[in-house]
Amino acid sequence: MEYNVREMQPNEYFLLNDFLYNAIFIPQGVTPPPKNIIEQEELQVYVKDFGKQKDDVALVAEIDGKIIGAVWARIMNDYGHIDNDTPSLAISIYKNYRGYGIGTSLMRNMISLLKYRGYKRVSLAVQKENYAVKMYKRIGFIIVEENSEEYIMVCELK
Repeated sequence: MEYNVREMQPNEYFLLNDFLYNAIFIPQGVTPPPKNIIEQEELQVYVKDFGKQKDDVALVAEIDGKIIGAVWARIMNDYGHIDNDTPSLAISIYKNYRGYGIGTSLMRNMISLLKYRGYKRVSLAVQKENYAVKMYKRIGFIIVEENSEEYIMVCELK
């Protein structure tokens, strides 16, 4: 599958709401929540006023001009928050495009970009049941904290 990875343009930031909803891990057999769940304050921290903070950065994957995945980072007090110098990541690939290495490519590109911008590490939170945990470990994330449902993972940007 051929795709292109590039920086998300400001006029595309509105798409992050849809990607945020699609980033919610739904375990097998669980009914997906309503779309308006992303309006909750603890989820809006990922997308509200994106592009207005100096640390906001997003990459997209596109096929034939259609954006099919996104990874974005900002320093925020989210589920994966480590400290005020470490950006947290969110990533989402539309379901039909998962399993083709697009998420890995987006993550590697984001890690390179954050390293280039001078960050020392990046963090994320992921539910323990999420199949993406394996990918995060494979590209260098380690578990630094956990609770009953999720891991907080960090990748050192060396």
